[in-house]
Amino acid sequence: MAFRFLSFVFLLLLPGAMAPLPAHAVGGVVSITVRHDGMKRTALVHVPPQASEGRPLPVVLNFHGGGGNAIGHQRYVRMDAIADREGFFVVYPNGTGVLQDSLLTWNAGTCCGMAVRHQTDDIGYVRALLDELARRLPVDSARVYATGLSNGAMMSYRLAAELSDRIAAIAPVAGASAMPGFRAKRMVPILHVHSIDDARALYRGGLGPPFPFTNVQVRHRPVEETLSEWAAFGGCNPKAEIRDERQGAPGTPRAEHTARLYVYAECRDGTEVALWQLAGAGHVWPGGELNYLPRLLGPGTDVIDANEEIWRFFSRYHLPPARQ
Repeated sequence: MAFRFLSFVFLLLLPGAMAPLPAHAVGGVVSITVRHDGMKRTALVHVPPQASEGRPLPVVLNFHGGGGNAIGHQRYVRMDAIADREGFFVVYPNGTGVLQDSLLTWNAGTCCGMAVRHQTDDIGYVRALLDELARRLPVDSARVYATGLSNGAMMSYRLAAELSDRIAAIAPVAGASAMPGFRAKRMVPILHVHSIDDARALYRGGLGPPFPFTNVQVRHRPVEETLSEWAAFGGCNPKAEIRDERQGAPGTPRAEHTARLYVYAECRDGTEVALWQLAGAGHVWPGGELNYLPRLLGPGTDVIDANEEIWRFFSRYHLPPARQ
């Protein structure tokens, strides 16, 4: 089995190698490297079993938080299972930092870390990564989506504004836009997931706590301010309506957690801006590993499964034909 998997990796790395992919690639993970702006950049790609059929599949870009990396984020958010069930690639890109494989960040505008200080061209990196994926895998270029946690959520907002010709929809988790001012070329559907009790990326905005072992702080924009700007840009109803409400499972430590889905409806071009507003949870990925760094991130939650909600949202959208 190990020999077969290594053979599959080798096939992916051959210039021009393409579908149909071998059946033994089921649930496989491969690493892809691209050179951009004088740097070697890497990403992990989870390959679902449907890729062996050779038909084009959607892609979900899933960006780690500030100080994280691709492999840790992949383990924490647990998106691969739904990717295998529904048939889409999950791409976990790596940001940049002093170390090659840890303490990495994204240049999302005003956050975070070395990526902002050095003005790293992360937009260009993502464009180059998508080009490389299209060369090596059966990718549906009209169904490429972006999500991420914290600094990774901020990065997905920047992609919506600056790479909307490649991104069909975004789903930021626990991080609002970090771009100075509002700018967008196309209305991009947005599903935002955030807890009002997030003590790190403050839901109502303001100066967050220092990053661990540093005195560096980030000023966060209010979540609803970010969403209202996008809703106004998209011609949506300015007043969000409640579409769904959830309660934590009785008898569990998360029984008091709540989730409420707000939707800015009637946007132009059939788009939508939506918010899963949580209470009781911390700075976390709902449905991810529950006891992941609780002293740093706060209480985990399963009041919703972010992976399920995100994919349900993404599956409704694709790029307009002229944008493909």
